[in-house]
Amino acid sequence: MKIAAKESEETKFWLLLCNRSKNYPNLEDLILKLEIIQKVINKIIATLKRTSL
Repeated sequence: MKIAAKESEETKFWLLLCNRSKNYPNLEDLILKLEIIQKVINKIIATLKRTSL
């Protein structure tokens, strides 16, 4: 799950970079969806940490 969290951060970086380019369409919708996915991943990681104690 930590790898998924890191990958989602990298994906967000590239989406934000592409969003600033004139060659790409507006990616705000994808960025918002990715933020939802990141929240789910972070919740899973937090739950796993709590249950493994």
